[in-house]
Amino acid sequence: MHASKIMLKTSVFILFLMLAAPLLYAQKSGDLGIMGGVTYYIGDLNPAMPFRMSKPAYGILYRQNFNTRISLRVHGLLGTVAGNDAISKANPERNLNFESKITEAGLQLEINFFEYFIGSKLHPITPYLFGGAAYTMFKPYGNVQGANVELQLLKTEGQAEPYNLRAISMPFGLGVKYSVSKLIGVGAEWGMRRTTTDYLDDVSKTFYLDLEGSNPATATISELASDPTLTHNKGMQRGNSRDTDWYSFAGVSVTVKIRMLGKERCLDHQREGY
Repeated sequence: MHASKIMLKTSVFILFLMLAAPLLYAQKSGDLGIMGGVTYYIGDLNPAMPFRMSKPAYGILYRQNFNTRISLRVHGLLGTVAGNDAISKANPERNLNFESKITEAGLQLEINFFEYFIGSKLHPITPYLFGGAAYTMFKPYGNVQGANVELQLLKTEGQAEPYNLRAISMPFGLGVKYSVSKLIGVGAEWGMRRTTTDYLDDVSKTFYLDLEGSNPATATISELASDPTLTHNKGMQRGNSRDTDWYSFAGVSVTVKIRMLGKERCLDHQREGY
């Protein structure tokens, strides 16, 4: 059932991209740029603290400007998320940890508070809100007795099949844009991503593995990855399956206006003090 929901949401996202493509092509102005900042995670191993265990992230973006208020942005983002019970203190007796590379391809709508465009003298700065959809790929690894191991393959919660390493996420947040010159703009934003997976951290449900009688000398990698302390019984609560995992990107961007504006748009800009 879960896999079918993921496939349905993925299909909707792909359809959205296909419908948006002709709109992107039809416009006459756009901004191309790079972005950099940090990513962090909110989930079972870090329930509430923003920016804890933040990791560097970077990406590219293309922003299509429909008018001075509304833009549609396509972006790609590479980052890392991590969590550790020993650092967050959320459940120190559980003693789990993970780190995962994040690859995101997203499409989001941006709404400017003011009538902004790169080169504007009347409104060279504007706050904005954004929201959209993204396709996210991840692969959690954990430090198990000094070894970096891929957690999904170990089925640490006794899954019949390994969980999906792809998910749909929903970016939303706020930012600010500033026109540095006629061709260059800079920006800063902070956005959250709610995902459709509860396994960014390899933690979701209960200790399905039967660890009775296990000890560090004879325990398997799967058993140690499931329960490093070997003190929990089969069926004990390991994570919170009621909520899916989140991650965030906060950073800055530099963009360049790459298309010439149409005649009518130029006249509009002249009236605004271009």
